[in-house]
Amino acid sequence: MAWFKHIIFLIQKEFLAIFKEPANRVILFAPALLQALLFGYAATYDVNHVDYAILDQSNGAASHELISHLEGSGFFRRTATLNSANQIANVVSKGTALAVISIPPDFENKLNKNQISPIQLILDGRNSSTAGVAASYMGVIINSYNQKYLKTAAPISLDTRVWYNPNLDSRWGLMPPLIAALSMIQTLLLAALSVAREREQGTFDQLLVTPYTPMQLLIGKALPPIFVGLIQSSIILLIILFWFKIPMHGSFGLLYFGLLSFNIAVVGLGLSISAIAVNMQQAMLYTFLLIMPLMLLSGLLTPVQNMPAILEILTYANPLRFAIDLVRRVYLEGAVFSDIAFDFVPMLIMAIITLPLAAWLFRNRLY
Repeated sequence: MAWFKHIIFLIQKEFLAIFKEPANRVILFAPALLQALLFGYAATYDVNHVDYAILDQSNGAASHELISHLEGSGFFRRTATLNSANQIANVVSKGTALAVISIPPDFENKLNKNQISPIQLILDGRNSSTAGVAASYMGVIINSYNQKYLKTAAPISLDTRVWYNPNLDSRWGLMPPLIAALSMIQTLLLAALSVAREREQGTFDQLLVTPYTPMQLLIGKALPPIFVGLIQSSIILLIILFWFKIPMHGSFGLLYFGLLSFNIAVVGLGLSISAIAVNMQQAMLYTFLLIMPLMLLSGLLTPVQNMPAILEILTYANPLRFAIDLVRRVYLEGAVFSDIAFDFVPMLIMAIITLPLAAWLFRNRLY
């Protein structure tokens, strides 16, 4: 019983250190709220409007109908009407238009003769992702126009059905992983600062001469950051569910079990940093040096499969990679434990390695 009382005392001490400053209470939870909203609105990959300029040298009924198709789609928004090809470079370089559509003078004549009539699409490649989407949209609209103009039915009819994200809304793919990714930042930082703060305040040596075992110190230091991380994940989850209205198809229990496993792995990493850092400034430096690679190698922004082979191998040492896969599959797919058991194993292995390492460092890294 005394063993557990010691742990409870350490947990209370950690929470007091974390929440004693009113500013800390805001800093711990407000960033998760603001970042979730920013990602939801600012980091979407969906293209709703493409600014384009038109150079219509045909100026006939066929070209006017094609332009009506473009503007009626809702994706293309005309920002300039050009009179000559010499104006194209100017509107693209100044960013007036992401795309320029050039219709040749013989466009309608060739169509009337059932000949192929090429039109030119010029894109601003400085924004490659949006330019690629614009080119895809243009291809779809041109195909639709061809079918209507030629008045022939295609021999094959494609009926597309998208699973897990019916409208192909990029927000659906981006927001659920933030439940793990955003909470990781504060969890890792809190864990990394815990022992460094004790050293800076001169109380760490006092802890070492107490009858606490390394395991008690480890548990007492680990549980508060884990708790804070789960609270932050819950805030982000509520925003996704009720603000962005992205439905969850899986089990809340399985989701939180996965988040708990992930937070344990992250806290083990943070405590290892904290045990080797001389002061809080050094602990923060180590943490921020680690956060960016963890984010980039997680599959949050770019698929892991698209990375070079050496970087793809490195992702297996990143707990965030497996947490993101787990959250996506549980949230959007409704996966059960047998579907995502592979994601739990690496996170638990990382926790088994980093937590005992941190416990050993508590006793052996004295400054």
